Amino acid sequence: MNPDASAVDTAVDVVSAVFMIVGAVMSLAAAIGLLRFPDLMSRMHAATKPQVLGLFLLLSAVGLQLRTWWVWPVLLVAWIFQLLTVPVSAHMVGRAGYRTKHLHRELLSTDELEAVVLKAAEAAREQDSDGGR
Repeated sequence: MNPDASAVDTAVDVVSAVFMIVGAVMSLAAAIGLLRFPDLMSRMHAATKPQVLGLFLLLSAVGLQLRTWWVWPVLLVAWIFQLLTVPVSAHMVGRAGYRTKHLHRELLSTDELEAVVLKAAEAAREQDSDGGR
């Protein structure tokens, strides 16, 4: 075996091991955050932010370990799918939690959605009162 190929294989193994460990730690941090954080908004943050980076690192480690080019587009599609769906689902969960009062308002530094929700509620009340005539 070529000594240069052996060195490259060792370097790829080390990089993939580091990616795998860091990705697993990021996913573990997301799981711990889901269990330990006090309210919906902070749990939602813990579930989305480190999980996407952790998944990227784990998929990269898998791609490096398989050492074939054809697996990279599949792994990239899996990661892009996560990048596209996680923010949307987090937004929907956060919006539903906000509207059903499943949050601690004292933990919010600013509540930018309150004015929008009050305005929409007022418009709905006006529409109901006009529609009843």
